Amino acid sequence: MALRFLTAGESHGKTLLGILEGVPAGLEITAGYIDAELKRRKLGYGRGARQKIESDRVEILAGIRHGKSLGSPIGLAIANQDFKNWQEIMQPEPFSGDVARRVDVPRPGHADLAGALKYGHSQDMRNVLERASARETTMRVALASVARKLLEDFGVFIASRVIRIGAVLDDSPLGLPIPELNAAADASPVRCPSPKPQSQMIAAIEAAKKEGDSLGGVFEVYACDPPVGLGSYVHWDRRFEGRLAQAFMSLNAVKGVEIGLGFASGAAPGSRVHDAYRWDAERARVLYESNRSGGIDGGMTTGQPLVVRAVMKPLATLMQPLRSVNLATHEDAAAHIERSDVCSVPAAAVIGESLLALELCAALLEKFGVDSMPELR
Repeated sequence: MALRFLTAGESHGKTLLGILEGVPAGLEITAGYIDAELKRRKLGYGRGARQKIESDRVEILAGIRHGKSLGSPIGLAIANQDFKNWQEIMQPEPFSGDVARRVDVPRPGHADLAGALKYGHSQDMRNVLERASARETTMRVALASVARKLLEDFGVFIASRVIRIGAVLDDSPLGLPIPELNAAADASPVRCPSPKPQSQMIAAIEAAKKEGDSLGGVFEVYACDPPVGLGSYVHWDRRFEGRLAQAFMSLNAVKGVEIGLGFASGAAPGSRVHDAYRWDAERARVLYESNRSGGIDGGMTTGQPLVVRAVMKPLATLMQPLRSVNLATHEDAAAHIERSDVCSVPAAAVIGESLLALELCAALLEKFGVDSMPELR
């Protein structure tokens, strides 16, 4: 059974929509469980005013009855509370006259310019930025909550933390078991449980805000106890790390992805990169002496914890905007300013958990190919 999903909706449109197909029948799932994950996405120091407006509560439209999945496509909706202030601007019906909040000047680093040239939206780049906005990831988190619930039913837990914001790095080892990490990370304004780097990250965000600037960073996402052998080496598009790289690179502003040691493995000899084995006679199995591979060898999961690291560039909307060009007049102009965050790395980490959940769940269902939860068990 293939797990696949689609999302629809604009940042200030009426509703975000999502369809998730391929979930086995009999999975216990409620709107409350999904809402709890949506609430985690709103956390993080440096977020903008939009987070105070949106309640992000899911409405289940299809595929779930009496708290259990039916095996049919699951349909979800999340209303945009801010739509009431944008109804005329975002209405689907034809509109005559001057449209407020038109965007003529692209932001360097955003989808504005390339999207306008690709789709012919030079007359108003709001047609681009409304869909290119990270608001879309709200629905991805909602859909992924279903996948996360399925994984948790089989003891696979996913968590994340932030290890860098701007120049501030937390290089401490992961000090908590993965199932316990999120409670500590959620309690941190920057998803960094280490006290000293946490305070330095907050100070860096405050400094960037005063300068009208933005900050990026690096986050790590983990999964414990994945089944062995998800993914495959037999064809290029079945390698699991390739699927993870695509999923994480699809997240707004992510510019690089690493598995395990990642780029650091290129600076060390093989003896300090590969994971040695030993035999556990008591359990009659091979054990790994380390997890430098990040839980994937040869395109397949090894049963070790998955470790995915991603770098997020600073957001493209700056309160002290860069130089740009007005596409209507062709004159130099300061880049457009849209309501935005100073730093979204903590939120990106939570979204990263969702991306990992979707890919893990999809690979698990491909391997075991079932129609119902009792079959899967």
